[in-house]
Amino acid sequence: MHIPYYRAIAKEHEVFEHAYTCKIPFLLKGPTGTGKSRFIEHMAYKLKTKLITISCHEETSSTDLIGRFILKGAETIWLDGPLTTAIKEGHILYLDEIAEARPDVIVAIHSLTDHRRELFIDKLGETIKAHPDFMLVASFNPGYQRGFKELKPSTRQRFAAISFHYPEAKIETEILVSETGIENDVAKKLVNIATKIRNLTELGLTETVSTRLLVDAAKLIHAGLPKRLAVHVAIVEPLTDDLEVIQALKDLSDLMI
Repeated sequence: MHIPYYRAIAKEHEVFEHAYTCKIPFLLKGPTGTGKSRFIEHMAYKLKTKLITISCHEETSSTDLIGRFILKGAETIWLDGPLTTAIKEGHILYLDEIAEARPDVIVAIHSLTDHRRELFIDKLGETIKAHPDFMLVASFNPGYQRGFKELKPSTRQRFAAISFHYPEAKIETEILVSETGIENDVAKKLVNIATKIRNLTELGLTETVSTRLLVDAAKLIHAGLPKRLAVHVAIVEPLTDDLEVIQALKDLSDLMI
């Protein structure tokens, strides 16, 4: 397996490696599509450790993470959840969009994010000490999107954290070329379109153009789809369902590519 591509922007590699050595819980903050998940995949590969990822949503409960009793034939057996497995075996557990999970998830991980580094399994009446190599990592989108849930300060302060942003144009162009093999001048135009849309605050978009959307557009262009059509389907349409805004964004991007 090749190492997952990740282009460092600051000293995030160095910071994470030290946090991993110290086993300090780690929070990746930033808007959707800025490379948070790719970064943690890259670091797990680099550190030669297994990564278990949980994509959190409003139905994600502590039971989903810790484990549950299941019926197997005539007997009831306990099945460890991904968090319990990671704690016992010493993996990195990544809770993607942690604020979206139910409050009992935050309660369940509290004792793992301080000096105790342990998990109490209520249904078994057991407390498990974390393996020395276990590390808890979470990602969070802090108020970039209206309606997103916030993390309580008391929870945030249990983590070391770094912020992810959209890269500067030169680096974002480099990412597109590396990820998709697209020509440099086309990559530049895609980044220019993204920059323009990101600055259009008056359109009231709940999400803006992520690097991930640009990569999708670049892949389609590289595969032979006409440039403007690729921009329409991979960048403009995913952003909004408002027909007027879609038309305005199509007109804008057509002038730029």
